[in-house]
Amino acid sequence: MKVADLFKHRSEHESKHQSEFMLWMSPVVREYWGEFLNKANNRHLFTRLRDLQRPAVNDEQPKPAPIELKPEAQAVYNNLIGKLDCVIHTGDWINVSQERIDKFAQVTEDMQWIHTDPERAASESPFKTTIAHGFLTLALLPKMTDSVDPTNTLFPTAKMVVNLGLNQVRFPYPVKAGNNVRAVSTLSKVTPIRKGLEIEREIKVEIEGVRRPAAVVISVIQLHF
Repeated sequence: MKVADLFKHRSEHESKHQSEFMLWMSPVVREYWGEFLNKANNRHLFTRLRDLQRPAVNDEQPKPAPIELKPEAQAVYNNLIGKLDCVIHTGDWINVSQERIDKFAQVTEDMQWIHTDPERAASESPFKTTIAHGFLTLALLPKMTDSVDPTNTLFPTAKMVVNLGLNQVRFPYPVKAGNNVRAVSTLSKVTPIRKGLEIEREIKVEIEGVRRPAAVVISVIQLHF
């Protein structure tokens, strides 16, 4: 079959089905059927349908219900909102001994020699000693930020502190075995939520005697009251 005959056959086939389809239409629908096809082919119809789904310029969008904080949460919010971009906590120094590194290696089964073999590290590592796992530094954050000490908590009026995780993690400099580290927390954001407050902090893990930090993380926690 020639190409021209093929297109002619296809056109006749589609025309036949369209005629049969129009027999089932009501007279009112049949009257506007041609206009419908013309707009559909030109995509005007679909553009119009899409426009109808968009809210009008003057339509008021529904506003979320305001969050009413409990008095305890409101007091903490009022205190923190004035401390944005300020240091709100500096922890005590913690020693990262080889024993601590070895125990962490056993728990996580990360026994790489750069962490657990002081003799090999002394001869082959560019740091000339073993270094702590990056995740060990992260694991010490609750201790370094006084989040696990009920007698020295940063938010004593909160019933529960929930760790939502970390938005960003960097390890600018390694922690060598024997180094002392501490965490310095800067308040970045405070947001009222239904159960209390959501708090975002930038936490820098400092190494005693070293200019560059061991870690810089963005921590997100929730305070439930």
